[in-house]
Amino acid sequence: MSAATQRAAEVLLADYMALKAGENLLITADTAGDEAVWRALLNAAQMADARASLLLLSPLPFQGRLADPYVTPTLSAAVLAADVWIDLTFPYLAGSELYDRAMEAKHIRYLLGGDLKCDGLVRLFGRVDLDRYYAVHRAFDELVNNAIGRPVRITDGAGTDVSFRLGKRGFEKPRRADRPGAVLVPGACTMFPEVESVTGRIQVGSMFHEYYTALATPLTLQIDGKIKALSGGGNERIVADRALRRAVGGEYGYIIHFTHGIHPAARATGASFIEDMRAKGNDAIGMGLPWWVPGGGENHPDGVLYMQTIEVDGARVVEDGEIVGPPALARLAAALQPTYA
Repeated sequence: MSAATQRAAEVLLADYMALKAGENLLITADTAGDEAVWRALLNAAQMADARASLLLLSPLPFQGRLADPYVTPTLSAAVLAADVWIDLTFPYLAGSELYDRAMEAKHIRYLLGGDLKCDGLVRLFGRVDLDRYYAVHRAFDELVNNAIGRPVRITDGAGTDVSFRLGKRGFEKPRRADRPGAVLVPGACTMFPEVESVTGRIQVGSMFHEYYTALATPLTLQIDGKIKALSGGGNERIVADRALRRAVGGEYGYIIHFTHGIHPAARATGASFIEDMRAKGNDAIGMGLPWWVPGGGENHPDGVLYMQTIEVDGARVVEDGEIVGPPALARLAAALQPTYA
């Protein structure tokens, strides 16, 4: 195992997840994932004097509530006994009934690691100063929080042109997981739309439907409140259609979130949804039902857009993936560079 891999695993556990000596760490992974990631995390847990366990699963066929029939009593007991839970399954357990029970227990810190690969682990946790990163993240979030109810327009070179009004934030992303609850891998800022206000066209370049794949030809979504039609996408359109309908009980749903990738070291390789969506300028859109609707937010497919341009209330914030305004945010973003210490 390389020194860079080990250091990245230590940053993930000891810094980002605030793992302490004596705590119970559970890693859930599946046989389709990258063994090097969970091995590095087990080593890092040992270095932190934590009590670590690994539960290796067969890959789940679906995520969220759709994974419920495949959750065993053994898995449930292990999760509920943990202090820190790193979930490397993909499709993942977030949104499942077990995940909800874990969050209700009020003592578990959860990380959705998904299909994180070893190289992605190094880039996302080992090639960035997390304090500098979070300064950009916080400033972007402040801009979004101050613009709730105002119009946003997103375009890209592939033909995306979609507009919406910013809705209330669903959650905030902390600098580190030092209290119970769920966190995501750092690297993307989230924008929640008023779902009925989303209109236009989105060109999806890769998609997590039943699995994650780069698309040979873009999948075009036509949206007017709800998703109205799909076109393009080659054979993957069939799988996408199936996943979108499965998430909403037979019909198409809404665009429930947009993001903006700001991680300076992330790469869009087409091999990892968790990393691709965090590459600078990329955007993950969640599709389905909002979490406040019964059955919503628990099994939504995701698509990835590349090198977006964002205007908030008529002012350009991002141009071809780069943050260009306001000036204070642009300066912070320009100073955020990969680290190789």
